[in-house]
Amino acid sequence: MVVMTASEKPIRLGIQLQPQHADYRSIRDAVLRAEDLGVDIVFNWDHFFPLSGDPEGKHFECWTMLGAWAEQTERVEIGALVTGGGYRNPDLLADMARTVDHISGGRLILGIGGGWKEKDYDEFGYEFGSPGSRLSLLGNEYLPRMAARLKVGNPPPVRSIPVLIGGGGERKTLKYVANFATIWHAFGNLATMTHKTSVLAEHCSVIGRDPAEIEHSTAASGTDTAAADALVGVGFSLFTISVSGPDYDLSHIPSWVAWRDARNGTRG
Repeated sequence: MVVMTASEKPIRLGIQLQPQHADYRSIRDAVLRAEDLGVDIVFNWDHFFPLSGDPEGKHFECWTMLGAWAEQTERVEIGALVTGGGYRNPDLLADMARTVDHISGGRLILGIGGGWKEKDYDEFGYEFGSPGSRLSLLGNEYLPRMAARLKVGNPPPVRSIPVLIGGGGERKTLKYVANFATIWHAFGNLATMTHKTSVLAEHCSVIGRDPAEIEHSTAASGTDTAAADALVGVGFSLFTISVSGPDYDLSHIPSWVAWRDARNGTRG
């Protein structure tokens, strides 16, 4: 298998449709508009209540929605940015992922993180624990169990489901990225991301993995392609723009699609 270096990976564009403050009809319309505009991936998130605006406003559950998106779309990859690791039995989550992968024809990305929103845990009866305990469960129990379950499902996944791990913790999260992830998603300015990239490379070297195998992913906003250009220079190739209900304004997406296409054209 030929592995691309970080500088050779194609630039990809994602959009996160935050499932808050909207009727589902508006969300369904937004995911179809996003696909028509040419994005590569459509993400939602895994929370149970809005993260901005009215904390008791309209909101919908992540994985039920991904099953619907799998039927509603034809081309884009879909996934959660990211699934809360403590919200579901990991064997069940792996089987949910296998099922959505089949419904979509092999377009699922399995995004997961340690979880952080205390209200989600408290209101739904999960043990919140500490950041350290949640991350330890993610790396020492959830991720290995999910990997094992995906190997025995019948029928197996359509493809080897890409695993996206979100977070930038240097001692635990980036170690888990090195061991389990296909995609790493993190936030920060150029200096922070440059440093985190070097830490990830160190974790990869310990296990003999080429860090270029892992797609580096981060957020984009507004029309700031200059910041994205700088991050491309340190190995980032997946950029995701977040939009919220009720309107899901996608007016800035065409300029990002044009930027992606121009960047990929210069690489060709």
